[in-house]
Amino acid sequence: MPALIPPPSAEFAGLDLLDTAVLVLDSGRCVRHLNPAAETLFELSVRDTIGRPLSACFSEPADILAALDAAEKQNANVTEYDVALALRLGTTIHVSFSIRAVEAQTLTVMEFRQTDQQRRIANEERLAAQQQANRQLIRNLAHEIKNPLGGIRGAAQLLQRELPDPALHEYTQVITDEADRLQSLLDRLLTPHRLPQVSELNLHEVLERVRSILLAEFPNLAVRRDYDTSLPDIFGDKEQLIQAVLNIVRNAAQAMHGAGEICLKTRVARQATLNRRRFPLALMLQISDNGPGIPEHIRDTLFYPLVSARPGGTGIGLHLAHTFIQQHNGTIEFESSPGRTCFTVMLPINGWMPMDGGK
Repeated sequence: MPALIPPPSAEFAGLDLLDTAVLVLDSGRCVRHLNPAAETLFELSVRDTIGRPLSACFSEPADILAALDAAEKQNANVTEYDVALALRLGTTIHVSFSIRAVEAQTLTVMEFRQTDQQRRIANEERLAAQQQANRQLIRNLAHEIKNPLGGIRGAAQLLQRELPDPALHEYTQVITDEADRLQSLLDRLLTPHRLPQVSELNLHEVLERVRSILLAEFPNLAVRRDYDTSLPDIFGDKEQLIQAVLNIVRNAAQAMHGAGEICLKTRVARQATLNRRRFPLALMLQISDNGPGIPEHIRDTLFYPLVSARPGGTGIGLHLAHTFIQQHNGTIEFESSPGRTCFTVMLPINGWMPMDGGK
């Protein structure tokens, strides 16, 4: 029977307040303490980790052990950057870490920062800045285009009344129809500038609504559900969230020509950083498909307006999805390869506040 684990010492209480993951090792390289951020990052628990050798905490700890050897040999602090670290449950993360010895207590303190997260935050900031510039450009273009577009449509209608040959009406009707199509496109581009109408909602109701719409449009599609039914309600705009998720799944269905499988998966994420804000709890929605994947040349600009891999596509759907999720303080990102594409949407739980909305 394993020995009872003593409660953490008050000397380490300050480490528990840090956002970075911290491990404290004794002289035998056994874990003396790990803070909550380390539990989350390394998928470990205090009960299973305290008193265990560091080598037992990771699947492949060779880089960490080599850095510890170097710190001991040089009797100096050591910092390593962008190291691939395999966790016990099979996940691989990229981290930077620092090693510092506390000589008076024969302890070693290791502080870890997940470089994947730093890259993600940098990408979010870059995308947000680009989206803001895009929104301003779209607003300016929309106002410049609307007036002459209305004039073109009106002139086509007047011309149709004056034409003596009814067979020529076909051509004026083309002008009218195309003007209406451009007007509809402009309206869709300007849609996200409405701020969310917030109420308490259950995300699974949103997903079931999306699922029913999708199956009606694509009857040969398989939509699999993997829900965590214990998820609490969140605050948000139900119609905007339905539209955001529908745009993502509809894109996937069209890429698979209406025949394939889409999976809707929900889970809770702890200590999530969304748009540079820390939330103790977040809702994670993963939308995956077994389609052909997203072409490499548009991945960096996938959420920009008018970017589409599909012939005839307007490129508005994912732009709107990104804007709606961002207005809910959430994030959206994706991974794609031939045979699997997965969009991950993160939304805060009990932490909603309105964002700019593109004004």
